Amino acid sequence: MSKKILEYTDELHCNNKTIKIYNINKLRKHGFVDIPHLPFSIKILLESILRNFDDKIIRMEHIKNLAKWNPKKKTKDDIPFIPARVVLQDFTGVPAVVDLAAMRSAYERLGGNPADINPLVPVDLIIDHSIQVDFFGSKDAREKNEEKEFDRNKERYMLLRWAQKAFDNFRVVPPGRGIVHQINLEYLASVIQLKKINGEFVAFPDTLVGTDSHTTMINGLGVLGWGVGGIEAEAVMLGQPYYMPIPDVIGVRLVGKLNGGVTATDLVLRVTQMLREYGVVGKFVEFFGSGLCNLSLPDRATISNMSPEYGATMGFFPIDDLTIEYLLLTGRKIEHVEFIKKYSKLQGIFYDQDSKEPMYTDVLELNLNTIVPSLAGPKRPQDRIPLKQMEEAFDKALTEMFNKEAKTHGISHEDEHERWQDEGGSSEQDSFLETDSNYKQWVERKTDISKREKDSKKIRNGSVVIAAITSCTNTSNPSVLIGAGLLAKKAVEKGLSVKHFVKTSLAPGSRVVSSYLENANLLPYLEKLGFHIVGYGCTTCIGNSGPLDKKIVESIQEQDLVVAAVLSGNRNFEGRINPHTKANYLASPILVVAYALAGTIDIDLTKDPLGKDEQGKPVFLKDIWPSKEEIKKITTEFVSSKLYREQYSEIFDGADIWENLSVPLEKSYHWDDESTYIQEPPFFLDFPLQPPKISDIHEARVLALLGDSITTDHISPAGAIPVKDPAGSYLIKKGIQPVDFNSFGSRRGNHEVMIRGTFGNIRLRNKLTPEKEGGWTIHLPSNEVMPIFDAAKKYLDSNIPLIVIAGKEYGTGSSRDWAAKGTLLLGVKAVVAESYERIHRSNLVGMGVLPLEFLKGENMNSLKLNGKERYEIIGIDEIAPRKELVVKVTDLSGNKREFKVLTRLDSEVEVKYYRNGGILHTVLRNMVSK
Repeated sequence: MSKKILEYTDELHCNNKTIKIYNINKLRKHGFVDIPHLPFSIKILLESILRNFDDKIIRMEHIKNLAKWNPKKKTKDDIPFIPARVVLQDFTGVPAVVDLAAMRSAYERLGGNPADINPLVPVDLIIDHSIQVDFFGSKDAREKNEEKEFDRNKERYMLLRWAQKAFDNFRVVPPGRGIVHQINLEYLASVIQLKKINGEFVAFPDTLVGTDSHTTMINGLGVLGWGVGGIEAEAVMLGQPYYMPIPDVIGVRLVGKLNGGVTATDLVLRVTQMLREYGVVGKFVEFFGSGLCNLSLPDRATISNMSPEYGATMGFFPIDDLTIEYLLLTGRKIEHVEFIKKYSKLQGIFYDQDSKEPMYTDVLELNLNTIVPSLAGPKRPQDRIPLKQMEEAFDKALTEMFNKEAKTHGISHEDEHERWQDEGGSSEQDSFLETDSNYKQWVERKTDISKREKDSKKIRNGSVVIAAITSCTNTSNPSVLIGAGLLAKKAVEKGLSVKHFVKTSLAPGSRVVSSYLENANLLPYLEKLGFHIVGYGCTTCIGNSGPLDKKIVESIQEQDLVVAAVLSGNRNFEGRINPHTKANYLASPILVVAYALAGTIDIDLTKDPLGKDEQGKPVFLKDIWPSKEEIKKITTEFVSSKLYREQYSEIFDGADIWENLSVPLEKSYHWDDESTYIQEPPFFLDFPLQPPKISDIHEARVLALLGDSITTDHISPAGAIPVKDPAGSYLIKKGIQPVDFNSFGSRRGNHEVMIRGTFGNIRLRNKLTPEKEGGWTIHLPSNEVMPIFDAAKKYLDSNIPLIVIAGKEYGTGSSRDWAAKGTLLLGVKAVVAESYERIHRSNLVGMGVLPLEFLKGENMNSLKLNGKERYEIIGIDEIAPRKELVVKVTDLSGNKREFKVLTRLDSEVEVKYYRNGGILHTVLRNMVSK
């Protein structure tokens, strides 16, 4: 440590310990006078940069650039951020562990000690993504689902048990304990860390990155952290900094308070809508204002959780008195909580109503009084619908979805109906909508049916077939879960019941939830309505909703119905929730129960009855909606610190079946050639010590020509593996029966499956094959239509490089590293898009795929690109951050033209990664050179 940095240290005394801190306020003595006015999130970043200064990776210029943070500065300098820890979930964690194991194997082949490849920062992996809702509606549903989970995932879990024993600084929370973000919020996060470093106690703000995009939930606790790609997380684990441009920070001033009957879910759906409209991609969002004191910590966590949905890197709430209260409630040690308050006040990162408004890039204001009960859907989380407009909105969606899609894709109503009918699943029957006349008659028939149908048990358009209390977004919030329990209690007492065709489920984010629901005697009422606990994990929110009853599916198919799922989750993208639910709506747990009772979304719950009581009188939602006072009374009585301490005392202990998993103790992983779950990836095979020289791309073909908002689900699906697709064919050849396919998400440890699934989502629209939906393309110059994997293989055999062309928001959605890995392995050298979602762009760089951006005002349409041309990309050998490159195009007639694109390598470090073929290649070469 330099003498200069010693000038910025201070001492605090706590529990007879002398604790060193790096006091950012001392920078004021050196001319950085605006430190007190910086956003809270920037102050925490600044402390990290100051503390980790080494004059090599982190230099004085980084400290100066951040300390001089200017909200009006257009060009943002890069900074190296060193997070204090990393969190993983199992879908993204398994490929990360596979990569680390592959690096150990490669390092050993190069003559190194495999044990040298080790996480250098603490890593927690929480297994929460694998459980599916196969069983529901019974008290033994959870036990049966967990048994099936182990049957499906034994091989993956053995890998994670090996990692737990083989790696230092690597902890695993076994399956059945809860969701990563809720466990992080309630237990793992320390807010202020206290560590012994070189014989001294050092205190600093807790910071992290995670391989799940909803890592941002921890921002509600005043902890800096966000989702990154798996590749970036692996680099951080291995001691590499996370390079990022100094962010803009948008302040959101909250005023007022929520009215009765309004939940945190309603608020976050409005925030998502508002910030998507404003545009906060790549920015920090920081909440402040007089309304902050009217939002509980779980309410804040709900808002922070959906940062990816509103596009921000973070949705940050500073530490305040409510943070302190929550830490005590969740069983953190009193002396540490007192130290947190002392430290954060001295550091200037504690917020109270006397705090001056920080400098922000821009400030928006939201009055909490204006929030109304809402849902979001049917396809995007930002498409908010006030509760009273749901019936009208659904009717409108039924007609406009067809018209809008037909105009977009130039396809028939018949094809478009099939698209909607089979969203997320394989095509199962032909549509009867053969003409415009039939289409109009169908719409009229729907309207007529909705008015005439008396039999509420009959499935029709708008019927709710899935009602799921699920997801990290809401199941960490006692107010909405207790509210759901109270509404269930009142409904049962009124004699109401859930329609027989509704698949109901309750998947708490932690065991604390089931404890307080049971202790408050609310769980029996939820169970009476079919909301039995099905497991502790993500379930329906990530598409693990499990199968619908065969008779229900037959009824949906026979009548060509558009049915719905209502869930308390954070995403409702096409095909994500269930193959048979065409319309998917996000809502609070309370409204999930209400819509399960109604059995339809084609209803105005503000004026139409949910059903009739035992006397035949109509029961309205307002009759059973719990008051704030009722919810508060139950919360105060039954949600206690004792409960949290009890449930988290054994968080790292698994069931016997987990503890008894037998795994080898070797430092190098034993790769089994016959495994269909875990294979050594090809990234480090025949690894050259010197990176190959990068060069321009010549004679490239377009593998896929894609539209706007292509998600990572489209690029690398997580759900079911279709039997007839390349991945399904591969598994069948390996002797795996379709019933044992499991999901793409569970097979991310096997590149052979994943590469065959890349661009294989059955809802993908490749403009090269407009007549077909799914993972199809046209091979050129043969003009054969074939699966994307097959075409890529033919191009690879002919040494023809590939590119992908896309529209706006390419790579939106989950932080899915396989969306980049699969792209690379298909032979794609570059992606050209109008804009990128943050994490996916970073993942492409991390895998050595070149992200390029059309210049402002240009796109594939304005440039008249049809994807059948040959492409050259010139200037790569002299690449630099955000450099313009020339793209030369030769069409089928031999005509030539060119246009320019912007290189989306945004820093010198990213250029270095690209030249090395990716982040992990860079790290491995650095280790070998040492």
